[in-house]
Amino acid sequence: MFVVGERICYPMHGVGVVEHIEEKTVLGEIAQYYILRFISNKMTAMVPVATAQNVGLRPLIEQCECEQVMAYLLETPCSESDNWNQRYRDNFAKLKRGDIYGVADVVKCLKKRDSDKGLSAGERKMLMTARQVLVAELSEASGQDAGALRDIVE
Repeated sequence: MFVVGERICYPMHGVGVVEHIEEKTVLGEIAQYYILRFISNKMTAMVPVATAQNVGLRPLIEQCECEQVMAYLLETPCSESDNWNQRYRDNFAKLKRGDIYGVADVVKCLKKRDSDKGLSAGERKMLMTARQVLVAELSEASGQDAGALRDIVE
């Protein structure tokens, strides 16, 4: 269970802070909810405490893991399907899971495809989202400037 003030990572949205934990009635059912405020876009979200892990809500990585993630970005990109639809679904599934290495994998594979063959509009948007989520978490976890990390990740 997360506590108020704790920084978290939520798939597809990135780094946020647990602002409150509230009991609410939604569709006639009473449940506890995390009220999250996201750092990058000032958006808020309500996530049921009971299902938070199922939707990928997780603590930020530790500072020591940031170097491992950066090293992972330099490794050879994965092999991907030549079918854009399958590739898009595979990458979307990685982002939705929210694992930092899955997000990093999407970034490095789409960067390689962009330099080799170019990206569709959907894949370009996915790359931007993945970069934003990755840079935000690396910046928060390491204490490094997001702008400097963005330059490295791009």
